[in-house]
Amino acid sequence: MGPGIVILFSLFGVLNGQGGKQMSIDECCKDGRDRGIDNQDCTALPLISESTTCRIVQEQCCATVLEDSICTNGINMAKDQGGCDTQFPGSTCETKTAKMCCDCCLLGRAAQEKGLPCDHSLSLGYQCGLVSRACCDDGAPDVKTNTLVPDKDNEALTGKDNPLLNECSNAKCAQECVGNGTCACFKGYKLKPDGKNCEGEWTGGGINPYPSNIDECESGTHNCAPDFMCQNTQGSFRCRPKNQCGDGYIQDALGSCIDINECLAQTGPCHPGQSCMNTVGSFTCQRNSVNCGRGYHLNDNGNRCVDIDECKGPDGECAGHGCINLVGSFRCECKIGFIFNSISRVCEDINECRHYPGRLCAHKCENAVGSYKCSCTQGFKLASDGRNCDDLNECESSPCSQECANVYGSYQCYCRRGYQLSDRDGINCEDIDECALPTGGHICSYRCHNTPGSFHCNCPATGYTLAPNGRSCQDVDECVTGTHTCSETESCFNVQGGFRCLSFECPPNYRRAGENRCERLLCNQTSECLASPLRITYYHLTFPTNIPVPTNVFRMGPSNTVPGDHVQIAIVGGNKGDFFGMQRVPSGGEMAVTRPITEPQDFELSLEMRLLRYGTTSTYLAKVLVFVVQEQPILPYNAIPE
Repeated sequence: MGPGIVILFSLFGVLNGQGGKQMSIDECCKDGRDRGIDNQDCTALPLISESTTCRIVQEQCCATVLEDSICTNGINMAKDQGGCDTQFPGSTCETKTAKMCCDCCLLGRAAQEKGLPCDHSLSLGYQCGLVSRACCDDGAPDVKTNTLVPDKDNEALTGKDNPLLNECSNAKCAQECVGNGTCACFKGYKLKPDGKNCEGEWTGGGINPYPSNIDECESGTHNCAPDFMCQNTQGSFRCRPKNQCGDGYIQDALGSCIDINECLAQTGPCHPGQSCMNTVGSFTCQRNSVNCGRGYHLNDNGNRCVDIDECKGPDGECAGHGCINLVGSFRCECKIGFIFNSISRVCEDINECRHYPGRLCAHKCENAVGSYKCSCTQGFKLASDGRNCDDLNECESSPCSQECANVYGSYQCYCRRGYQLSDRDGINCEDIDECALPTGGHICSYRCHNTPGSFHCNCPATGYTLAPNGRSCQDVDECVTGTHTCSETESCFNVQGGFRCLSFECPPNYRRAGENRCERLLCNQTSECLASPLRITYYHLTFPTNIPVPTNVFRMGPSNTVPGDHVQIAIVGGNKGDFFGMQRVPSGGEMAVTRPITEPQDFELSLEMRLLRYGTTSTYLAKVLVFVVQEQPILPYNAIPE
C-alpha cells in the first residue's frame, strides 16, 4: 500500500464534516485565559473545538490577559521610577500599550499632587481614563497636621522650633552669631582663629590679655559729621557738636540749636496768679484773667467758676439715654446695645458683630442699631435659637431631574444608569449615546442603536445572529440548522456569513475511495498512466479577507518518511493573482497567503507532491477549494445597511 498524506491546517482552516465535542463559550474563554497566563502566542493556540466562535473567544480571552499584564507593567514603572523613558520589552504593540498605561498613570499622579480632581473631563481613551483615575486615587496622601508653635499665648519659639537658634546655640559664639553657625565680634574687636572668641588689636610688644579698645577717632574709622567732633569711648565712640548753644536753646542730633519751651520744661516758672508765655530763647509771665474751662461757667459775680449741670439742658445731651451730672462734666447711662464715648460725650451703637467676632452667630452676623441679627449661608436655615444654622434638605423641593442626594450645606444631583449629569446646570440628566462614545465602535460588533438610557445591537440580515451577550454577531451554520439550499447529491460547507454547496466527480481511470478522495485504477503500464497521480484528495478551506501575510493555511507531506526520500511540492493550478505560495518544510511543504486578499473570492488550487522513494517517483494531487469571505463589517453609528 502506497504512502499516505498528513494534512495540517492553520487557525483559519476548517475541516468539512468533522465531528467533535461541543465546547461552551466559558470553556473556550477559560482555555484562552490559561494559555495567556502561560504567555503563549494568542494567534497560534491549539484548537479545542472546530467551532469558529470558540476559536474567536479563545483568542480574545488570551489577548485580554496579556494586555492586562502589559498595562500593569507600565503602571508599576510609573509608580516605581516616576517616568516612562525606559525601553519596554516585547513587540511594538506591547511597548505601545505599556507606555500608554505608564503615561496615563503619571497623568493621574500629577493631578493628585496638584490637588486637581481625579475624575477629570479630559478626552482620554477609555483605558487611559481608567488608569489615570486609579493612579490618582491610589496616590492620595493621608492628611496630617503639625503644631508649629506652642499653644500658650505670646510664647516665643524655643531652640527646638527655631533652626537659627539651634545653630547659634551649637556655635557657642563669645559675642554675636550671624546664623549658619558663624560667629562675629562687636565693633572694635576681631574674631580669634578659633572662629568663636573675640580679642582686641595688638598692643606694645605683645597681646593684651584683655580685649583692648580701638580708638576710632585716632584711626579715622568714625562717621561723625563735619560739624561734630569725635570722642573715643571704651569699645566705641561719640560725636559731639563743635558749636555750643546759648541759654534758652538745646542742641539736636544734627548740631542745630532749638528753642526751649520753658513753660513746659520748667515747673511753675511764674508766680502764682500769673501765666507763662514762651518766647524765642526765653519766656514771659502775664497776670491771669478769669477763664472757666469746659464744664464750668462764671458765677453771677464773675469772680468764680461753677459747675454746669449738663443733664438739665433742653437739648438732652444723652439723646434719650440716662444722664448723670459730674463736677465739670457729665456721663450718659446708655441703653443696652450702646456704649458711652467719653470724647464725643454721646452714646454710640455697639457693633456686636465686630466686637464679638465668631461668638454671636454661627454663620453671618449683621449689625443693627442697638442690637444685631444672624443669618445663614446658602444651603442652611436659621435655627430656632436665632443664632445657629441647620442644614437645609434641598432634595425635599425636588431640584434634580432624576436622583438627589442631600449633603451638608448643599445637595448633589445624580443620574440613573445610561444617563449623565448635564455640564450646563448640574441638575438635568441627559441620555448617554453609548454608540457615539469613543469606545462605541467596540460596543457592538456590527451595528449599534442608541435608546433612552441604553442601546441595543443588530447583526446583518442574513448569515449572522446576535450572540447571547447581546453585542457580538455570530455566524449561523446553515449546514447544521438545515437552512441551506444544497441538493441531496451535494454536501453543505459552512462559511462565515453563508454556505457553499459542494460535489465532486472522480476523473476517468479513478475510483472514489472515501468522502473526499479518488484513487487511480491499475495502469496498463503506459507512460501517461504512470505519470498521473496515485491519489487525488479534495479539501475545503475558508477564511476572511485581509488576513495578515504571510499566513500558512495548508500543509502537505507524506504520512511517514523513509531515509533517502526526496519530496517536491508545487502549486500547479488555480493560483490566479499569485495570492498563494509554497515553501519547503522538513515534513513536506506549506502553502501560505503571500499577498493581501482584499475582496471575497473562491480559489480551486491544485497542489502536486512528487515523492522519490527507492528510485521510484510517485505523484499525489490535492484539490484545495479556498473560500475567502468578507470580514464581518462594522457599520458607523446610525448607518443604514444596503
